[in-house]
Amino acid sequence: MYLRTLVTLLSLSFLCSAQKPVIFDTDMGNDVDDALALGILHALSNRGECRLIGVTLTNANPAAVPYIQLVNRFYGRPDIPVGSARKSIEGGADDHYLSATLKSAPENLQHAKSTARVEAAVPLLRKLLAQSSEKVTIVQVGFSTNLAALLDSKPDSNSPLSGSDLVRQKVALLSAMAGNFTGGQPEYNVKLDIPAARAVFERWPTPIIFSGYEIGRDLLYPAASVEHDFSYVKWHPVAASYRAYHKMPYNRPTWDLTAALEAVRGGHNYFSTSAEGEVKVASNGKTTFEAGKGDRQYLRLDPAKKSQILEALTLLASEPPIGVARHE
Repeated sequence: MYLRTLVTLLSLSFLCSAQKPVIFDTDMGNDVDDALALGILHALSNRGECRLIGVTLTNANPAAVPYIQLVNRFYGRPDIPVGSARKSIEGGADDHYLSATLKSAPENLQHAKSTARVEAAVPLLRKLLAQSSEKVTIVQVGFSTNLAALLDSKPDSNSPLSGSDLVRQKVALLSAMAGNFTGGQPEYNVKLDIPAARAVFERWPTPIIFSGYEIGRDLLYPAASVEHDFSYVKWHPVAASYRAYHKMPYNRPTWDLTAALEAVRGGHNYFSTSAEGEVKVASNGKTTFEAGKGDRQYLRLDPAKKSQILEALTLLASEPPIGVARHE
């Protein structure tokens, strides 16, 4: 009996330690990969691999906050706080599926009262970091706008620390979908707010792992998964978003999904990484990596692992909320 109790306690202790707190910083609404990535973070939270503690937005479209609240309610986490975008970015405040998904939702989800608090993104980031008893992993899949402003933030009622010091003390890792490390064109998340990207990539005081444009481009999320794997319910916000984004069927790059997967399951070695070094941002938004001094790395994809990674991404993105069975 003692041994069984000890094993149970050790298992619970391991599970709690494995639940790394995660903040999702997203430009939800511009591309549908953000919606799939949020679904993955909910699935990983259900599995006890992480704990989603907040979502902050860099898309200032009015439908973005209620959309995030809707998705979080669907997954049984209506109390996750949401941070609204601090400013509108030209070319980055689109609504390619937000309103359509909100309108198509069942009445019980549309009209359910959200218990999540909504405030400006940067004060919320400061609050979440200050209140966390463990170091937080941040998954940034939008523009660097919020995180650059966080670095420059002043002491406030949440913390006596400056933004940079707060990040240094409370953040374990930044996993960013940003950059293009194959010498191609400037990547969207970088070029829409170049000063912010430069500030974060150069001044962020903890390690950064970059999932570059080339990673998601070479891993396409299959339309067949949307058509089949989400059908355990009549209406699913992620599937509805995918269908609203483009005419079906289509496969879509997994840009933001890979950053979420690496943030939580980096130890699974789905990807290899570059040497450590620095990431520089040119005036046009083009990113270059220089090995040597620095703690920045970017992901590399082994073609032999494509099927393994896509299987993990599709299973996690379509995993039912707790208490809902998947019908095979």
